[in-house]
Amino acid sequence: MSRRLNVLALLLCFIAIASAAPQPQGPSRAVVSQTPGATLNGSVVDASLNPLAGVVVTLERDGRVVAKATSGTDGIFSFANVAAGPYRVRAERTGFPTLTREVRVPANASALQLPLVMARPQDAMPDAKMKEENAATTAQRVQAPQTATVATLPPPPPAGAVGAGTGRSGGGGGYMAAMPVEAPPPPQRRAETQADAWSGYRYPHSGERYAHVEPNRFQSSYKNPLSTFGADVDTASYTNVRRFLSQGQLPPRDAVRVEEFVNYFRFDYDLPRDGRPLAMTAEVAECPWAPAHRLVLIGARARASRPREIEGRNLVLLLDVSGSMAPNERLPLIKSALGMFVDTLRPDDRLAIVTYAGTSGVALPSTPMRQREVIRRAIDSLQAGGSTNGASGLVMAYRVAREAFIPGGVNRVILATDGDFNVGVTSHGDLLRLIERERESGVFLSVLGVGSGNLKDATMEMLANRGNGHYAYLDSLQEARRVLLREADGTIETVAKDVKFQVEFNPALVSAWKLIGYENRLLAAEDFNDDRKDGGEMGAGHTVTVLYEVVPAGVDSRDVESGERASVDPLKYQPAPERPAQPRPTAAAGTAGEWFTVKARYKAPEGERSDLITMPVRSGRAVRHLPFAAAVAEFGLLLRSGDYDEARWDRLVRRAEQVEPPPSVSAASGESFRELVAIARGLSRR
Repeated sequence: MSRRLNVLALLLCFIAIASAAPQPQGPSRAVVSQTPGATLNGSVVDASLNPLAGVVVTLERDGRVVAKATSGTDGIFSFANVAAGPYRVRAERTGFPTLTREVRVPANASALQLPLVMARPQDAMPDAKMKEENAATTAQRVQAPQTATVATLPPPPPAGAVGAGTGRSGGGGGYMAAMPVEAPPPPQRRAETQADAWSGYRYPHSGERYAHVEPNRFQSSYKNPLSTFGADVDTASYTNVRRFLSQGQLPPRDAVRVEEFVNYFRFDYDLPRDGRPLAMTAEVAECPWAPAHRLVLIGARARASRPREIEGRNLVLLLDVSGSMAPNERLPLIKSALGMFVDTLRPDDRLAIVTYAGTSGVALPSTPMRQREVIRRAIDSLQAGGSTNGASGLVMAYRVAREAFIPGGVNRVILATDGDFNVGVTSHGDLLRLIERERESGVFLSVLGVGSGNLKDATMEMLANRGNGHYAYLDSLQEARRVLLREADGTIETVAKDVKFQVEFNPALVSAWKLIGYENRLLAAEDFNDDRKDGGEMGAGHTVTVLYEVVPAGVDSRDVESGERASVDPLKYQPAPERPAQPRPTAAAGTAGEWFTVKARYKAPEGERSDLITMPVRSGRAVRHLPFAAAVAEFGLLLRSGDYDEARWDRLVRRAEQVEPPPSVSAASGESFRELVAIARGLSRR
């Protein structure tokens, strides 16, 4: 009997211990007070950025514990109703040194992110002991120059020597317009080519890779009234195509993304009001290349930077210093650009530099901009050499960003590379999931592409898209100045994330519509209201321009000038089957005269719930921006379609010369655009 009692007592003891132990199955949400305050959403990872479960996180203020939470299997924890003020965060888990962080919750904050890294002593980062040095010593201990090793490339063909439909010209790494591109794998085999899915399709005689997308087609407003897609402020396609044209070559068709052509130019749309970060505008006019159709412009503008509302900026530069980065248009260009960029940062901003080649290292720990000369010497010391292992560099950059994270501030990794991103032992899927997890923690990723002949455009666009960032291609020091100086706030400071648009067309006035561009940003209609679905990001001062070609009700949607054709040719030996009669749609009560309604959803940079903007659009609005935007869009459409119709190119050249860019577009940018159109027209005649 006593033995049974002993066994029972022992069993009860085990149950009591188990119930008292932290439960890692799910995150706990600790309520700090009943008074409304900010929600502090945190995540804990180890040195390799793997989520840590069972971490006990304590929130302390004025030396007393105000709340405790335990991280779940995904490493996530949270505190609700946290009042403004300073706090100490303590994280504890068996086998790890205790981690403490000082955190200040700003007044009027609704949600904040707090990513943490718990590392054992053996997990110290390369060059991590530089953090313990003073500023002067740090400058001397910056990563030692390496011997530059330039990647061996095949020599270009002799000037003017072009094979029958193949061959490279000059040193641009592109291909002549007449050269056929490799056809993408058939749909049934596409799943078997993981490399293509990661880095796009390779073009003959070039190491450059671009993602293939099918152009949008006309949709019936009666059957498919909704168009849904994510915002896109990337500009890389325009400057990359400019590089090809400047070297006397037409670009690969898949290098042309029409929305990035139009969004390269900032339009002076209406400024946001009522405290919102975004404002929208719309215009409707005749379509220049199909006069029976209409062209619709929808513009969105993000508010400018508000330094007083930002707690600080924590930037980590992740620089590819592999051997392929040695040419002047790569690492030397980036170094020159960064030398100018640091002059735009504020004294309290922090900057770190992580480099990757065969191995990764911290060239400069997170350093306040007050130590500007230390940062300059770190940049000047960078040298190219070695192979490429981008995955380890990305892990290290995110770790540095987490350790210097500023709640309520700007926290961003900026990757500069030619795109030769060898992920080593890390799978592509794991790397993308890592980037997505880190963006949820509040650390965003932007990408700067450089170089020619080896450009992995598809990879860089994918990384920026998954990382809530902006992808720009630097074809010159002037473009670097535009991205990193004149538009620096938009490049590094997000004012609205997960921006999505949904347009509902009125079939009483619009019989068919086609979205111009944004093919790789399309969403399902139900994704618009689903806050779990990712959208695009808009930085401070960014503008997004959206164009639709629409067919008014009563106009044949197979207008030959539109380039569309019937899905099935008329039958030759029997009459066409009768189609069931459909009543012509009529406008709902109160919507007469509305061509469409555009809606936009967006989240605050650290928010989880989206807000909605709705704008119905009627004809008769003033047209200010559409003529120039239409010329830019048709330029991209012609390049992408491979249409060598001389008459159409001539009409575009004349229109580009006559149309006046909006005041927000500089005279130099407008003139450069006209020159590019003229060059493309000449090359298309070959």
